[in-house]
Amino acid sequence: MSVEPEEKPPIVTPVRVVIALCLVAPFVAMLWVGSYAKVDPTFIGIPFFYWYQMLWVLISTALTMIAYKLWQRDQRARKGGEQA
Repeated sequence: MSVEPEEKPPIVTPVRVVIALCLVAPFVAMLWVGSYAKVDPTFIGIPFFYWYQMLWVLISTALTMIAYKLWQRDQRARKGGEQA
Protein backbone atom coordinates (compact mmCIF):
# COMPACT_ATOMS: atom_id res chain seq x y z
CA MET A 1 0.00 0.00 0.00
CA SER A 2 1.40 3.40 -0.95
CA VAL A 3 1.45 6.18 1.56
CA GLU A 4 0.65 9.58 0.10
CA PRO A 5 2.17 12.59 1.84
CA GLU A 6 -0.32 14.75 3.64
CA GLU A 7 -0.85 18.12 2.03
CA LYS A 8 -1.08 20.96 4.48
CA PRO A 9 -3.53 23.77 3.76
CA PRO A 10 -1.95 27.12 2.85
CA ILE A 11 -0.95 29.15 5.85
CA VAL A 12 -1.64 32.87 5.96
CA THR A 13 1.37 34.58 7.48
CA PRO A 14 2.30 38.26 7.72
CA VAL A 15 4.98 37.75 5.05
CA ARG A 16 2.43 36.31 2.65
CA VAL A 17 0.08 39.20 3.31
CA VAL A 18 2.89 41.63 2.43
CA ILE A 19 3.58 39.62 -0.75
CA ALA A 20 -0.09 39.84 -1.71
CA LEU A 21 -0.18 43.59 -1.06
CA CYS A 22 2.95 44.09 -3.19
CA LEU A 23 1.29 42.27 -6.08
CA VAL A 24 -2.17 43.87 -5.74
CA ALA A 25 -1.09 47.50 -5.24
CA PRO A 26 -0.21 48.20 -8.91
CA PHE A 27 -3.57 46.83 -10.08
CA VAL A 28 -5.49 49.00 -7.64
CA ALA A 29 -3.45 52.07 -8.58
CA MET A 30 -4.04 51.58 -12.30
CA LEU A 31 -7.71 50.61 -12.06
CA TRP A 32 -8.58 53.70 -10.00
CA VAL A 33 -8.42 55.96 -13.07
CA GLY A 34 -10.25 58.85 -11.42
CA SER A 35 -7.25 59.43 -9.16
CA TYR A 36 -4.90 60.23 -12.04
CA ALA A 37 -7.13 61.33 -14.93
CA LYS A 38 -5.87 64.91 -15.01
CA VAL A 39 -3.29 67.04 -16.78
CA ASP A 40 -1.69 68.91 -13.88
CA PRO A 41 0.93 68.67 -12.47
CA THR A 42 3.08 68.27 -15.53
CA PHE A 43 6.61 66.86 -15.32
CA ILE A 44 9.06 68.16 -17.94
CA GLY A 45 6.08 68.92 -20.15
CA ILE A 46 4.47 65.48 -19.76
CA PRO A 47 0.88 65.51 -18.41
CA PHE A 48 0.27 63.80 -15.06
CA PHE A 49 -1.87 61.11 -16.69
CA TYR A 50 1.13 59.75 -18.60
CA TRP A 51 4.00 60.15 -16.16
CA TYR A 52 1.95 58.67 -13.31
CA GLN A 53 1.45 55.48 -15.32
CA MET A 54 5.12 55.32 -16.30
CA LEU A 55 6.10 55.80 -12.66
CA TRP A 56 3.93 52.80 -11.77
CA VAL A 57 5.87 50.67 -14.27
CA LEU A 58 8.98 51.26 -12.15
CA ILE A 59 7.13 50.89 -8.86
CA SER A 60 5.51 47.65 -10.07
CA THR A 61 8.91 46.25 -10.99
CA ALA A 62 10.29 47.03 -7.55
CA LEU A 63 7.23 45.59 -5.77
CA THR A 64 7.37 42.41 -7.85
CA MET A 65 11.06 41.97 -7.01
CA ILE A 66 10.32 42.46 -3.32
CA ALA A 67 7.45 39.95 -3.47
CA TYR A 68 9.66 37.41 -5.24
CA LYS A 69 12.48 37.74 -2.70
CA LEU A 70 10.03 37.45 0.19
CA TRP A 71 8.45 34.38 -1.41
CA GLN A 72 11.85 32.73 -1.85
CA ARG A 73 12.71 33.42 1.79
CA ASP A 74 9.33 32.09 2.92
CA GLN A 75 9.76 28.88 0.91
CA ARG A 76 13.27 28.31 2.26
CA ALA A 77 11.98 28.81 5.80
CA ARG A 78 9.15 26.33 5.24
CA LYS A 79 11.45 23.68 3.79
CA GLY A 80 13.92 24.23 6.62
CA GLY A 81 11.13 23.88 9.18
CA GLU A 82 9.93 20.58 7.70
CA GLN A 83 13.36 18.95 7.90
CA ALA A 84 13.87 19.75 11.56
